Amino acid sequence: MEFVLIAIAILLVGLILGVSLLVGRGRRTTRLDDDAATGTTLTRPRPPSPTTEAPPRPSGSTASGLGTTAEPDAVSPEAPPDVVLPPAAPEPGLVFETPPPSSGRLVRLRSRLARSQSNLGRGLLTVLARERLTEDDWEEVEETLLAADVGVAATQQIVDRLRTQSMVLATASGPELRQLLVRELTTVLGPDLDRSLGVDRHDGLPGIVLVVGVNGAGKTTTVGKIARVLVGDGKSVVLGAADTFRAAAADQLETWGERVGVLTVRGREGADPASVAFEAARTGVEGEVDTVVVDTAGRLHTKSGLMDELGKIKRVVEKVAPVTEVLLVLDATTGQNGVVQARVFTEAVTVTGVVLTKLDGTAKGGIVVSVQRELGIPVKLVGLGEGADDLAPFEPEAFADALVGGAD
Repeated sequence: MEFVLIAIAILLVGLILGVSLLVGRGRRTTRLDDDAATGTTLTRPRPPSPTTEAPPRPSGSTASGLGTTAEPDAVSPEAPPDVVLPPAAPEPGLVFETPPPSSGRLVRLRSRLARSQSNLGRGLLTVLARERLTEDDWEEVEETLLAADVGVAATQQIVDRLRTQSMVLATASGPELRQLLVRELTTVLGPDLDRSLGVDRHDGLPGIVLVVGVNGAGKTTTVGKIARVLVGDGKSVVLGAADTFRAAAADQLETWGERVGVLTVRGREGADPASVAFEAARTGVEGEVDTVVVDTAGRLHTKSGLMDELGKIKRVVEKVAPVTEVLLVLDATTGQNGVVQARVFTEAVTVTGVVLTKLDGTAKGGIVVSVQRELGIPVKLVGLGEGADDLAPFEPEAFADALVGGAD
């Protein structure tokens, strides 16, 4: 009997030590009571590899930069009453990825975009290189541009400008033709538009970024990639998983955050999205981070109730800090339908920038032109692949160069 009791005691001690070890090496979260209205969770990042030596990071750029335990203040009734951040000091061995900075990303990804857009560049240069351009040739140029979703107005502008230089084109060399075409495409891409992102701290408050878009556009993945871009630029970040209708979205966002060492605020499935967004903003303010990025539900643009909810999220968040950027994620493969989506979203909330995803798999890169000309909203980021660092700041000249491709 005594032997059995000793064995049980040893088993219990081993079990307790095992659980402690798992908790120490895994996710560290603080959950509210089950009776809380939203069940918001703050998730500290988990290292992807416990063996690699941790690289130096800018002050405040990891989860530990969020400071000590947050003192709860009077908050919106839609927000949880109490949230306590985990201890600030990171455990030994915590390791996070260090993404590359945003500068020069589009240039580095040029070859990938050029491959997918090669038909556009090849088609245009083939026609323009002909000795004498007939009306049929100009119609072919128009059809090529329209097929790339450049849009009617922009296509007409490009063709008109090229027509005025037809005498030059007739005797120009391949490189000269290519340079001319890049210049004209750059012009219609709006090189003078403000493409800066409102992600910096201002007046003692973090930049608040809302990311919106329809289902299937790659919105949650884009939020994760934006976090990587910001961390690569040395900023501290908090992510808000306000897409509470899809549990997988919160899990996915949490994983993105863990990889680069940023805090994720999430709620139980079905929780109030505005409350989760509010808590993410408040956490960012109390932690004095640079940027809070909030993922919203992939709402259908035909459902007015869901659009109303989006407006509510913005209003609730602004009780804590002003929203400095609203990014609309559009799937480039949807073509002109993306413009329709954008119009509806701009009615619900002031969209300040567009993120075009899936440009690597389509020859319809002209949608950049259509969105900007018809809505007056600049494209600020473009997704050029499935890789974690395939999101790049949009640069008109580099993009035009890639559209034309190596077809000279």
